[in-house]
Amino acid sequence: MTMRHIGLSIYPDHSDAQKDEQYLLLGEKYGYTRIFMSMLEAKDVEATKKKFQHIIQFGNKHGFSTTLDVSPRIFKQLGVSYTDLSFFKELGAAAIRLDEGFDGKTEAELTYNPEQMIIELNMSNNTGYLDNILSYQANEPFIYGCHNFYPQVGCGLEDHFFEECSKNFKKHGIHTAAFVSSQCGKHGPWDVNDGLPTRENDRYLPIEVQAKSLFMTNLIDDVIIGNSYASEDELRRLSELDRYMLSFDVDLLPSISPLEKQILLEDKHFRRGDSNALVARSTMPRVWHRDEANPAHDNQEQFQVGDILIGNDDFGIYKNELQVVLQPHSDKRKNKIAAIKPSELSLLKYLRPWTKFKFESHQDE
Repeated sequence: MTMRHIGLSIYPDHSDAQKDEQYLLLGEKYGYTRIFMSMLEAKDVEATKKKFQHIIQFGNKHGFSTTLDVSPRIFKQLGVSYTDLSFFKELGAAAIRLDEGFDGKTEAELTYNPEQMIIELNMSNNTGYLDNILSYQANEPFIYGCHNFYPQVGCGLEDHFFEECSKNFKKHGIHTAAFVSSQCGKHGPWDVNDGLPTRENDRYLPIEVQAKSLFMTNLIDDVIIGNSYASEDELRRLSELDRYMLSFDVDLLPSISPLEKQILLEDKHFRRGDSNALVARSTMPRVWHRDEANPAHDNQEQFQVGDILIGNDDFGIYKNELQVVLQPHSDKRKNKIAAIKPSELSLLKYLRPWTKFKFESHQDE
């Protein structure tokens, strides 16, 4: 599996250099290593060079790698040849992202640039674009993929289309990236900014939930915050999530016992391989805690999707088995001990047979 990274976006044509520096220092504090920077609005060559070079090199000194978003029009406007990427290299950038494509042959030639810059391709199309480029014997280690973001509400990618596009890249083992949206950021490349996610369903979710979902598709390696400036709390929350294991943030019931809390938050969980539609079962806790009593409580109500249950003393061999509710039902032999936060219920689709997962509670923070 490719190592997964998190990144920030800044927009030098619409921002203050000092604020950008402060933002990058905050990102460095929380382990961010990528910068996405749009050049699509660039007009004046010398002004662009001065402005972008300063902030890119500042980022380089603080452990960031910068990708510049460009298009055929920008190549022409800046007087840059497709066969000479030294202009972008002199700025300090590590990669250029082609927001618009060429003819396939040109992209393949670009991957052999002597500056050894990474060429990022626009992933948000479900066509033969990538296969066409690869058919020209492109230098594959220098090809990355990165989705678009969508400033206009309602225009982000549908989930199934996003997955189809991403699979086109992942089947070739290409490094991929997509965007999440800050609920605080007001800056983007255009004068419309309803948030900057790749997928429409992510637009108004907490930033860490958006990122969890992208990582758990196993189709995205890097997650980048599309708009700036994210709050420090958002930067922290995104940085703290596990990029490799499915996790659920839960609300604990006041009646949860010490044993149940231990099972929930400390024991290791995986969903049984012989899955069913009613609940996702984590069965090892019943083995590890077979001799520990668990009196009945909170067992009279109808359980709802996302509730966390543990078998009580009346459940025989299934005592202390943990279950995640997938369909509403009632069973007095089970205690409700917690519930997945409503904003994270969409993550249940990643709880597949044999999936390893964990729970986290932030109620005491």
